[in-house]
Amino acid sequence: MARSRTRAPSSTTTQIVRVNGARVRITTRNGKVTTKPAPPLEWELQAAQVAALRRLPSFQKRFLLAGDMNSAKRGPKAQAQAVATGMTSGEPDLRIYGENGRLLLIENKVGNSRLSPAQKDRHEALQRLGFTVLVIRATTTEEAAGMAVTAALDWLDGPQHEKDAAHQAA
Repeated sequence: MARSRTRAPSSTTTQIVRVNGARVRITTRNGKVTTKPAPPLEWELQAAQVAALRRLPSFQKRFLLAGDMNSAKRGPKAQAQAVATGMTSGEPDLRIYGENGRLLLIENKVGNSRLSPAQKDRHEALQRLGFTVLVIRATTTEEAAGMAVTAALDWLDGPQHEKDAAHQAA
């Protein structure tokens, strides 16, 4: 006589769904259901950063920017075309081009999410070449935008402060 095997139900389940157009995280724990706003998607962090950076008076005067959507899902043909045209796994999400040939690279992560192995490798390679790669970890679009603006302004003003100090010392 065969014995039936039953698994105990999972005590916690989580899913993210849309309710009235908003992303919501539904958690069921021991029969109790709770809801709260879902964390933003990585592209939403980047979009908020781009909008905030474009509003700065120094945009298009002291810096330009460009973003990538490397994480987008592609079919085999589109993937082959992307690789053939230079799309590289692990490339940071946002590039900020500064005066005098400077480049700041920003990688976005929601909360404590991890860098992929390709991102770790690519970021290390870029840093070995002397580029600044900044990982911004945020849980809201507002936080991500504020962190990107602060980082960009600090980065833009860094060499000028060094030049001013050197000029005053001379």
